[in-house]
Amino acid sequence: MSSEIDARGLACPQPVIATKKALDVIREGVVTTIVDNTAARENVAKFAAANGCGVSVEERSGYYHIRITKGTPAAETGKPAIASGTVVYLITKDTLGHGSEELGAILMKSFFYTLGEIEPLPRSILLINSAVKLAVEGSSVAEYLASFAESGVKVLSCGTCLDHFHLKDRLAAGGVTNMYTILAELSVGPAITL
Repeated sequence: MSSEIDARGLACPQPVIATKKALDVIREGVVTTIVDNTAARENVAKFAAANGCGVSVEERSGYYHIRITKGTPAAETGKPAIASGTVVYLITKDTLGHGSEELGAILMKSFFYTLGEIEPLPRSILLINSAVKLAVEGSSVAEYLASFAESGVKVLSCGTCLDHFHLKDRLAAGGVTNMYTILAELSVGPAITL
């Protein structure tokens, strides 16, 4: 079975939700979602891969055609395996704790360094609001976040937040996501909010 979803012009997270609905009604087959921006392309592809589907993307006439094959093991997509942990961290600002911003920045760096030394690694690290500043070029913790991503941890920054701070083109670690995926990740396992 195959179907096509025209998600051009839809705001985040509507392309992901439309894709999810199309995948929910088939046991196996191909769903092709067409989007008109890179954030939607990344969000739909990541959603599909995270749900064990094969994913390929082709650009045609300025639009992205995301071919999603349900029933294909995630290992065939070439994506790294998910980290073995189940804990999800929701980071809501670029400093840790309340009070001194300078101390909060030092504590945040210490937090990510130490988190990398504990096993198992978390399932995912979700960055929202000013926390997206942690994953951009020049951040004191971007290298830690990049290392987590290379190890299979989902490091995801809110696309709306990156746009708000005009940082999307400076993202240096992990990927861009949307509220649907953030909520889906939070519902999977134990979540810790900082």
